[in-house]
Amino acid sequence: METEWNDHHFIRPAPPPPPPSGHHGQQHKWIMLTITVFIPISLFLGLCILLIIIFLRQLWFKVKMAQSKSETSTKNGDIFSIWNYDGKIAYEDIIRATNDFDIRYCIGTGGYGSVYRARLPNGKIVALKKLHRSEAEEPVLRKSFTNEVKTLTQIRHRNIVRLHGYCLHKKSMFLIYEYMRRGSLFCILNNDVKAAELDWKRRVNIIKGIAHALCYMHHHCTPPIVHRDVTTTNVLLNSELEAVLSDFGTARLLPSDSSTQTMVAGTHGYIAPEFAYTMAITEKCDVYSFGVVALETLMGKHPKDVLSSLASSATQSLLLSELLDQRLPPPRSGSIVHDVVLVSAIAFACLHGNPKQRPTMQSVSKEFPRRRIQVTESFYNITVGQLMNTQLDLDGQVECSISVQ
Repeated sequence: METEWNDHHFIRPAPPPPPPSGHHGQQHKWIMLTITVFIPISLFLGLCILLIIIFLRQLWFKVKMAQSKSETSTKNGDIFSIWNYDGKIAYEDIIRATNDFDIRYCIGTGGYGSVYRARLPNGKIVALKKLHRSEAEEPVLRKSFTNEVKTLTQIRHRNIVRLHGYCLHKKSMFLIYEYMRRGSLFCILNNDVKAAELDWKRRVNIIKGIAHALCYMHHHCTPPIVHRDVTTTNVLLNSELEAVLSDFGTARLLPSDSSTQTMVAGTHGYIAPEFAYTMAITEKCDVYSFGVVALETLMGKHPKDVLSSLASSATQSLLLSELLDQRLPPPRSGSIVHDVVLVSAIAFACLHGNPKQRPTMQSVSKEFPRRRIQVTESFYNITVGQLMNTQLDLDGQVECSISVQ
C-alpha cells in the first residue's frame, strides 16, 4: 500500500481508489458470467454431440457388419429358423432328440432324404425331413428344399402340412413339420388292415380335404401356387384320418398369365398327359393329378389300367361297384351312396383329356356341400361310361345329375 510522509513525519494510508464507472462494471459481470456459466454449458453440449456422433457411427458399423454377416451366411446356406423357439436352443434340442439323426428315429425314406420323428423338450412331436449330406451338395435338391421353405412359409390351411421351422446349412439341411400320426395315404391303402379303417365316409372326406387344399392354393393365394406332385404318397393323414397335403419341393408360383414352361416334375402315373408335349404348368395339371388320387382312394390302388383305357368300351362298361375297393362292403346308406357317386363323377371329369374341359378346383370344392347330384337308379347299375358322360356343370349354372335308365 502506498504511504506518504506528512509534515509531522508519520505514515498515513493512501485514500481508496475511486469506484469503477457503470460501463466497466457491467462488462466485468458478463465476463464472470461467461466464465462460470456459458463456457461449461458449451463444453457439456459439445461433449454430448461428440458422444452421439460416436454412438451413431458404432451403430451404423454394427448394422453393416450384421448385413454383411447375413449375406455371407445366406450365401453359405447357414440359416436356421424355428417358430416359437430360440434358434440355437431348438437346433440343439433337435440334435439331442434324434441322437444326431440316428436311424432309430427314422420313420421313412423318400426320393431324397429321410424323415425322422422327434419329441421336443416341451413334449411336442415333430417330423424332420432331412436331406442327406451327399444330396445336399446337389444344386437341384438344394433348390427343391429352399423352394419348399419359400412356399410353405407363405401359406396356411388346415389341409396343408404346417412348417414349424427349417435349417438350411450346407452340412445339415432339414425341414420341421407338424407330425402326422397316420402316415401317408399311399401306405394305408397298401395295407389291408389299415385300409379297412378307411370306410367310404372317411375316403370321401379325404378327397374333399385334398380338393379344399388345392382350391386354396389355386384361387386364394397371390400368385396362385401349383403343387405339381399331387399323389397319395404326398397326402398325409392325422390322428383323425383327415387329409393334409405335403411335399412342396416342386411347387411353383404362377405368373400373371397363369402358365409357365418348365422341366418335367412330378410322379409318373399322376402327371397330366398334355404336359408331355406342352411342358406348360397350369392349375389344370393339379386338377388331373387330383382326379387320379380321388380314383385311387376309391379303388384302393392306382388306377393305371383305367387311365390307359378310358376311351375303350370295356372300361366304360365297368360297373362302379366293381371298380371300388373290394376290401370294403359296398356303400349302403343313401347319403354315402350319393357322395361316392358324386366323387366318382368329379374324378372322371378331372381326368378329361382336354385340360380346358376339366373343372377348376374351386368349382370342385364348392360342389361338395351343394350335394346337387341325383342318383335315380340302383347304385349297382351305374357304369363308368355313365359317370364319364354325366354333364357336370361344376360352375354352378345348372343342376348336375346322374340319371340311370
